[in-house]
Amino acid sequence: MSFDRKFLSVYFILGSQNVVQKAPLLILEQALQGGITCFQFREKGIGSKSGLAKFELAQQMQKLCHEYQVPFFINDDVDLAIKIGADGIHVGQEDQSVEVIRNKIVSQMKIGLSVTSVTEAIAAQQIGVDYLGVGPIYVTDTKSDAKQPIGITGLSAIRKAVPDIPIVAIGGIHIEHVPEIRKAGADGVAVISAISSAVQPMLATESLLKLSDDV
Repeated sequence: MSFDRKFLSVYFILGSQNVVQKAPLLILEQALQGGITCFQFREKGIGSKSGLAKFELAQQMQKLCHEYQVPFFINDDVDLAIKIGADGIHVGQEDQSVEVIRNKIVSQMKIGLSVTSVTEAIAAQQIGVDYLGVGPIYVTDTKSDAKQPIGITGLSAIRKAVPDIPIVAIGGIHIEHVPEIRKAGADGVAVISAISSAVQPMLATESLLKLSDDV
């Protein structure tokens, strides 16, 4: 899979711990129907699955994504990504280093890295990741260990420092935030609750995609 920055337009992140009333597979399918451009399986935190249950859910989600020809990434779990042949792996600053991961994975598997500062972004560019997850842009309740929001100013500074690498903004993003985020230089938005908590995930996805494409 060659990595196209258009994959980042509407990047949906989901794990079973993010939903209560609806099945995660149902929400993912509705998001796919709405037009998400990339998906990340993030099974972390209180109430998340492990072992065989996590593996089976990952497989089911991967199958759905491939039916819609949407790239399937896995958060942090390198062994799982290798085992099921994911399209890519996304890691944070405190996870395994990109250099270690690259020695484990097949060459065509892509790597995304979370950054919160210009310094981290420049370092990431130097080691050659495929895209950056920049944030948190706004305050978020989804991640209990989220760092201080960097805002649009922080996003713009990172875009100027690394103009060539694809960037997806993340953290507390709602539909109304999309235009200013795209104008600040992000190639798209990464969301969890903006889709997973929506009454109609498919319609929420369509709205996010339209706003992203209109900029």
